[in-house]
Amino acid sequence: MPVLEELEENLRGSNYCTLLVDRDCRVVRRWFDDPRLECGFDALNVTLGACLLEENIGTNALGTVMVTRQGISISGHEHFAKSLQGFSCYGHPIRHPLTKRIEGVLDITAIVDQASPLLPPLISRAVHDIEQRLLDGSRTSEKSLLLAFQGAAGLRRRAILAIGEDIVLSNHAANDLLSPGDIALLRALAEESPREEQTVELTLEAGVAVSIEISRVGGACRGALLRVDRVSGDRARAVLHRSQTKLKEVGAPRMVTGVPGTGRSTRARELAAEHPPLKVMRPAAALLEGGAEWACEFEEAMRRPKGTVCVDGIDLLSSELLDLVVDWVDRDPRPDLILTAGPIAGLTGRAAALAGMAMIREELVPLATRRKDIPGLAAAMLSEVAPNRALHLAPSLIQALAAQSWPGNLWELKAVISYLAQQRSVGALTVRDLPEQYRSTSLDHPLTALDQAERDVIVTALKAADGNKVRAAEELGISRTTLYARMRTLRITTY
Repeated sequence: MPVLEELEENLRGSNYCTLLVDRDCRVVRRWFDDPRLECGFDALNVTLGACLLEENIGTNALGTVMVTRQGISISGHEHFAKSLQGFSCYGHPIRHPLTKRIEGVLDITAIVDQASPLLPPLISRAVHDIEQRLLDGSRTSEKSLLLAFQGAAGLRRRAILAIGEDIVLSNHAANDLLSPGDIALLRALAEESPREEQTVELTLEAGVAVSIEISRVGGACRGALLRVDRVSGDRARAVLHRSQTKLKEVGAPRMVTGVPGTGRSTRARELAAEHPPLKVMRPAAALLEGGAEWACEFEEAMRRPKGTVCVDGIDLLSSELLDLVVDWVDRDPRPDLILTAGPIAGLTGRAAALAGMAMIREELVPLATRRKDIPGLAAAMLSEVAPNRALHLAPSLIQALAAQSWPGNLWELKAVISYLAQQRSVGALTVRDLPEQYRSTSLDHPLTALDQAERDVIVTALKAADGNKVRAAEELGISRTTLYARMRTLRITTY
């Protein structure tokens, strides 16, 4: 309030107005020096409590800032709503200096022909003053946590975290080393630690063995400082062994998921090589031979004290057979249990419950997002289908294979390699040996793995919403304007 009152006092006689929205983009304060602006905003229902998110009124200098997370000028026809096109506005996000979370947006507005290039720096300065007051007014615990973190973060190569009641501070080394799941585990360790100082050793999600020093931070509510160091050699092997033993004791099954053709069965066999012999149970057998016979065979396999049993496709099992698998999860002794299924997000009912019991999950991504792996996969498949022939893949053919979208994933690639092996018995296989539809050798701006994943999520949301972009944007947690922009960028044209 003191910052805004000073700003508004300096703006008197300028015919400008200011708007302040909270983190939900709802108007919490308005000030007008130009009565025309006040009447115009009242007519548009831009009153206290009004929500100015992009999905409500389109592009504007408050809602758009929430999406872009940076200051932005919107003038005249740049507004989506025609009723706002008579105004020129500049909005700037207000970030909490500690959490970096956007607490609100401050906007200054004028009639289009009265806009000034000095508005952005004026509002930027006001926001800086507000953020400084937020820092000065922060709770003592947050200040104590920040001081402890700053004091420990001098050694940049060491991963440092400061965890408080509602805040996590981390340096670059920690960001590179730790996943969100690792941080959640460290928070639990910090909260449960009964001593002022404690050292624990564990294995991170990425399989890295680490030693963690946990120290309480005085003056910070539930605050702790954590120093994370990698361990190596015999010490690392001992940490990994303890972690694996602990998992074995609780009988946690492992799970491999992914869309059809991504290599779930192959990956399951690779994992099972750690504890041979392997018994594979396929749901198709239950359909052909009957559920009772499948159940008897499964129980016989699970009574073995050693080895591995793989249930290859739990999402295709009946509810009765899923209950049987669930019943065996917590029994001891039993063989290792590996489960495979389609994408975890698509599982429902008993299949989802069984998946939730798997503490180690590995989700395989579509082949289109693994283009760098295609040369090696293609060469390995060629050796498999034509082991005794002097064949090899020409560079131009490898380029063509990497350019395909591969909706059938590894199955489709294997079919193409099998076709190629029939074209000649010796020498280099070239693009001319490919079926006609696979001869494209270049990608027009190929999508990265991250872009492809984002594209898949958006397409799934659009399908679920029957093409309704408003509903799809709401489900995705983004504005409709942002959805349109991402659709153009990711070349989604079918909705």
